[in-house]
Amino acid sequence: MTGIAFNSLCYEGAQGQVDWRGLQPEADDAFDAFLCSEVEARLHDSEGADDFEAHLRGLANTGFARDSLGAILAAEVPEERDWAIGEAMAEAHLQQAHGVVWPWNMERDKRTPKASLPGADLVGFQVEGDVVRLALGEVKTSSDKKTPPNVMSGRGGMKHQLDELAHNLRLIGQLLKWLQPRCRGTEHEDSFDAAVGLFLESGNRAVALFGVLIRDIQPDELDLTARAKTLAGSLQNPTRCHLIALYLPCTVADLPTRMSGGKP
Repeated sequence: MTGIAFNSLCYEGAQGQVDWRGLQPEADDAFDAFLCSEVEARLHDSEGADDFEAHLRGLANTGFARDSLGAILAAEVPEERDWAIGEAMAEAHLQQAHGVVWPWNMERDKRTPKASLPGADLVGFQVEGDVVRLALGEVKTSSDKKTPPNVMSGRGGMKHQLDELAHNLRLIGQLLKWLQPRCRGTEHEDSFDAAVGLFLESGNRAVALFGVLIRDIQPDELDLTARAKTLAGSLQNPTRCHLIALYLPCTVADLPTRMSGGKP
């Protein structure tokens, strides 16, 4: 694992159950290493892809079968859409900087035709010592020149979506129903039980919410401040909400080239 790429604090603040901060990389080479390792591995689900390929190679016992498998593997088109890279970047950053564990790579569902995804971009566990919390969140990747960008507002905006993750019990129930079979029988089953037990004992409030905004402009606290203060008025202890803006050293459009090791 590389060091934390977004390690330069541009601004920060806190109110009630909400804190916010803007971050950028101190050096381009640290960002590139992060993008080409952790982000690329999450985006292309390297762990799942390696397990899949190894299992199928064990079933290909003839030269013809191996050729057939090779054709299947060669037909896969790597995911390179800007927003997908942004979500993989957010997951990698939260794993590095906030102790969030991802029991399931959601790229597996995104690449399934007609897959029905739960109502959150991020679903995992935040581990702090012996305490495990359910971690839910949203990611917005924007090249909008406005501050704050449009993706922060409206029914499809980050503020509304995080508020739904905090208060919509139907949505939370769907997320837990989606997550439970993906944890059952794995190393994450105990974390699921601990996080859900804590959530229920807290009156359905012990959840860590994350809103990650990825931008290619100069850092500006106005990206987060107003939405953070509005959320602070609706969230109650022990809910925690972290708004994080990650400011890129390149344009959003350049991310695929940069991730492949090239310079725009």
